[in-house]
Amino acid sequence: MPSNDKPRLIPTGNCWCGCGNEIGIGKFFASGHDKTAEAAYMAVHHEASVARLLADTGFAPGGKETIREAALDRGGWNLCPRGCDYAGAPASITKHLRTYPNCKGD
Repeated sequence: MPSNDKPRLIPTGNCWCGCGNEIGIGKFFASGHDKTAEAAYMAVHHEASVARLLADTGFAPGGKETIREAALDRGGWNLCPRGCDYAGAPASITKHLRTYPNCKGD
């Protein structure tokens, strides 16, 4: 599960990607700008590569665990309750079940 020992983040009314756009109450990003911020972060910290990020943090193939295993173990992710191999955050699982109502584990 995600840790609750960090300070609560409070939206400021401006997009957190750095564009300066004013946004709606309770939001951190203008639509799609979370991906812009993510790409900018990756460019600054991990040479703009998810593979580099995973390697730098010990989640590359051959490491002690995969990023998927870590997310299931301590990141708040779950497996599909119907037994298929899908894994994701609770909202993602809900969407998966709605999108694939006949999904079944193998």
